[in-house]
Amino acid sequence: MTLLAEAAPEQSSLYGETILGSSSLPLMKPTTNRLDRRRFLTGAGAAVALPFLESLALPRRLMAAEVTAETPMRMVCIGLEYGLYPNDFFPQQTGRHYELPRLLAPLASLKNDFTVFSGLDHPGITGGHQAAHTFLSGIRSDQAKQYPDGNVTVDQRAAEFVGVRTRFPSMQLGLGGGGVSWTRNGIEIPTITRLQTLFDALFLETPASKRKRQVDTYAANRSILDVVAEDAAALNKRVSRGDSEKLDEYFTSIREVEKRLEQSEAWLNKPKPKSDYRLPAPLPTSFTEEVALFYDLMRLALETDSTRLISMAIHGWTGDSGLAGVTKGYHDLTHHGRDESKLQQLGLIEQFHTSQLARFLDGLKHSQVADDASLLDRTMVLMGSGLGNASSHSNRNLPLLLAGGGFEHGAHKAYAADGVRKTPACNLYLSMLQRFGVEADRFGTSTGTLEGLS
Repeated sequence: MTLLAEAAPEQSSLYGETILGSSSLPLMKPTTNRLDRRRFLTGAGAAVALPFLESLALPRRLMAAEVTAETPMRMVCIGLEYGLYPNDFFPQQTGRHYELPRLLAPLASLKNDFTVFSGLDHPGITGGHQAAHTFLSGIRSDQAKQYPDGNVTVDQRAAEFVGVRTRFPSMQLGLGGGGVSWTRNGIEIPTITRLQTLFDALFLETPASKRKRQVDTYAANRSILDVVAEDAAALNKRVSRGDSEKLDEYFTSIREVEKRLEQSEAWLNKPKPKSDYRLPAPLPTSFTEEVALFYDLMRLALETDSTRLISMAIHGWTGDSGLAGVTKGYHDLTHHGRDESKLQQLGLIEQFHTSQLARFLDGLKHSQVADDASLLDRTMVLMGSGLGNASSHSNRNLPLLLAGGGFEHGAHKAYAADGVRKTPACNLYLSMLQRFGVEADRFGTSTGTLEGLS
């Protein structure tokens, strides 16, 4: 079932807009007993409580919990659809005394603030571009039902932990394509693709008249969800085991909408933060300028605690690249076939990405959130891809770099090579989740936390 998918076009729900209109609630497919759809959605009587799930209960516990004295942790995940050229990304030496390769050179002044990993990937994942969406989950969407938590991505698992503590449980950004974030019921979360949309979400207040209309809409939506939950719970007692599994998916979809509804309503009348930051007018049309401004707004979102989870997917450009010396398309250049002229242009693009990452990390490092901690100390920043080598369509040996978050950094950590049992990238993600505060002993295909990361 795809209740959340039905709500996806109303992406502005993250910003206090309507999540679900009375006409947008999807109808159940007929079951084997040919129950009439209309009858199913018009039940009456006392509402039947939804099953108690940790994924739903945890944020509610956090609402009533005392805020810890320690500044909360944040997480930023940056996914590069086309990966990074391995020869220019992975250092030749391991340990702390490694020489920075070409793509890491822009990060030289921050060398002690990040760790670069080699030998990590998602076991069994193949398919090139078609499998790149496994970057933050380790699980293909068409295999999600085989796993207890589906193909939920690491950022969304952390977002469940944060709950309604922030205005936005998470924010998903996308440049030139789709996103990298998936819910536990197998829905790819739509992305914010426009700078103005992101700026307005963070700083533009919703007019009072519109807030009043939204309150009425929320009340109507709760009534709809109550009726659907009641009827689905009653129906669950009369269906086959196979249909019961389908109903469970339906329940999960309802809970996703409930959580979004709670989130928007809780923050509806709370004022947004003020900022002197202004977007340029007119807005830039080049890829390089646009990427830089997205990074600026990401930093502001973290500084204002508007969200603690951000994912940004970077594909390509629809207008100009803005990079001198780049004359071909991004995707074309990744299929370089070791052509030196293509590699030179690809290097310009990829070094731009690591330069912007360096600028972003430096901004976090110079933003103080406590007497003894910078924003970088309290923010895990992961950059990587679900592609290890775009030219050969390989999903092996993913380029992964983790900065900040209070980890001990400054090294190149290499893990099992080909022919030896692989170390899942999900081991790194499990370590990140535990550092974030999530009580978990597994994530995706993990076999434990990542050895050597402290």
